[in-house]
Amino acid sequence: MMGTGVGNIFNIPELKKRCIFTLSLLIVYRIGVHVPTPGIDSVALAEIFLRAKGTILGMFNMFSGGALERLSVFALGIMPYISASIILQLLTVTVPHLERLKKEGEQGQKKITQYTRYGTVLLSVIQGFGISVGLEKMGTVIDPGWHFRIMTVITLTAGTAFIMWLGEQITEKGIGNGISLIIFVGIIARVPTAIANTFRLLSTGEIGIFFLLFFLAFMVLVIAAIVFVEQGQRRISVQYAKRVVGRKVYGGQSTHLPLKINTSGVIPPIFASSIMMFPATILSFITLPWLQEIISSIKPGNIIYEFLYVLMIFFFCYFYTAITFNPVDVADNMKKQGGYIPGIRPGKSTADYIDKVLTRITLGGAIYVSLICVLPSLLITQFNIPFYFGGTALLIVVGVAIDTVSQVESHMIARNYEGFLKKSRDKKGRGRV
Repeated sequence: MMGTGVGNIFNIPELKKRCIFTLSLLIVYRIGVHVPTPGIDSVALAEIFLRAKGTILGMFNMFSGGALERLSVFALGIMPYISASIILQLLTVTVPHLERLKKEGEQGQKKITQYTRYGTVLLSVIQGFGISVGLEKMGTVIDPGWHFRIMTVITLTAGTAFIMWLGEQITEKGIGNGISLIIFVGIIARVPTAIANTFRLLSTGEIGIFFLLFFLAFMVLVIAAIVFVEQGQRRISVQYAKRVVGRKVYGGQSTHLPLKINTSGVIPPIFASSIMMFPATILSFITLPWLQEIISSIKPGNIIYEFLYVLMIFFFCYFYTAITFNPVDVADNMKKQGGYIPGIRPGKSTADYIDKVLTRITLGGAIYVSLICVLPSLLITQFNIPFYFGGTALLIVVGVAIDTVSQVESHMIARNYEGFLKKSRDKKGRGRV
């Protein structure tokens, strides 16, 4: 019996090469997180982020893997790329030229990807300039002036462009989705520090052992719920009619159309976080009192922030599902292949039925994602947990892990299938005289 366990990854040369390539680029990313931008007073910057724990700035720092609090060359992280992707996907629905490009297939997608890269650079320049001006006003710059601003903008923009390139290379030549893995590694990298802080607070008596056990049990339950729902499907029965071609009869089998409960995966919380963090990051470096009041009202754990966050999650759940799954195309392909849903007429009626089912399960998926992202975060804020590792982070970590493992298994199954075919051909060849 052919094994498909994790231990067999390095027995398959191509998969081994992809995994090593992915790990190597992720290590490069983590090294870059520790390379500081010149001209920054690191002590003053550390004090600012010490006060920013539990705010939107702290959450942005989590997504950047700690690069923002060091103001490293990767301080902006991958968020400008995600923001540019959101803008391009929204424009694809409204701009005819981009809609035509999307329908052109691979060549059109390459052009849209190129526009996304240009948008990433533009957003990085804007955010980099805002951060440089804000840092000067907060007194964390050793030698302020235009030379510092220009140098900071170039450094941070180049860092984001390099992260974008790393993500694309991982997706193309490695294993898993490169952008998601970069966010995944950034979150995971914060865990050892969080664990150390938790034990420190436990030893000083600031948190009790029973509360810590309760929190760990709650985290395990959340992870179990994520795994359960991410694997959940709504299966629509599909019957294929029998077709007679010559003397052979084709079709007649019964199968199903699987629709995931959470079709959009970890995209909605990532997109929603990006939208929430983009303006807040710029505003947080401006010292006007009324702006600071706005920022304090939209920090994680605050009811206004969580309400806006849930609205954006719902929007992106439906939006991303709509652009990745087209019921009309599915119904047309099913009709061409002689397939039909029992009790539903082929064609438009089938498309309407699939759309109705998809709308209902997307509602359930959006509620699930919102609960996972918001409830743990509120509990963490209320009970003053010493690190921000709430539902959003858990959903991203578990979701990306499941997706990456699935891709590894797909490679292994494909490899085993190819090996089986090769052995069958060899046996046939040896049997000939």
